[in-house]
Amino acid sequence: MLVAIVLHLLAVVYWIGGMLVMLLVVRPAAVQLLEPPQRLPLLCAVLSRFFVGVWGALVVLLGTGLWMLFRVFGGFALAGIHIHAMLLLFLLMAGIFLYLFFRPYSALKRALKDKNLLLAGTLMGLIRTLVVINASLGVATLIVASAGRYL
Repeated sequence: MLVAIVLHLLAVVYWIGGMLVMLLVVRPAAVQLLEPPQRLPLLCAVLSRFFVGVWGALVVLLGTGLWMLFRVFGGFALAGIHIHAMLLLFLLMAGIFLYLFFRPYSALKRALKDKNLLLAGTLMGLIRTLVVINASLGVATLIVASAGRYL
């Protein structure tokens, strides 16, 4: 259980913390200091590196979460409502990430390759919106995970 919970928490910190750092630190600094021709490729490169870790976090979260659900909490029937809520929120977040990665992020890379900054800017705005939604769901998941049994 100790290894599973540590890996689970590290994956959570990476994914949710990374989204918050992107939204609250990296993007505002890039907007302040760089014009779109420099800013958009930088943000795309940062996302590219971040997404490698998100894929790992997804695998770790799903694996450790399901392991704990069935080995520790006794399966769906015996798990508290907060465990069900965490799983639902994870599935929503994973779905949003998959959409973000395979649609707007892939299109962003193509737009930057084609030097279409107008399209790249529009796509980056969509990506930001999706990340805001996912970060909000992530914070909600943290609240449910830490306080769920007391709510």
